[in-house]
Amino acid sequence: MMIHPSYKEMITAVNSEVEDGTVPVVSSRYSIVMATAKRARQLIDGDDALVESGEKEKPLSVAVEEVYKGAVKILPEEENA
Repeated sequence: MMIHPSYKEMITAVNSEVEDGTVPVVSSRYSIVMATAKRARQLIDGDDALVESGEKEKPLSVAVEEVYKGAVKILPEEENA
C-alpha cells in the first residue's frame, strides 16, 4: 500500500522554505511522524482543521495534509525545547 504523500515528499515540503546552506527543519521520518501525531492529537482534542477535508477523514490524515500543504509549521528541534 502506498501512502500519499510519501515521507520523502513530506520532508521536501516541510523544508521547502529553508534557505540553501542552512540546516533543514526536518531530516528524518521520525520528525515527520512525531509532528503529524502531535497535530492529530490536537485535532482529536477539538482543534479546527486548517485544510479542507471530508467529514469522515481521520485526524491523522488531516494532520498529514496540513503538514504537507504548509498549514502547520514544524519548528526546528532547538526551538521546540
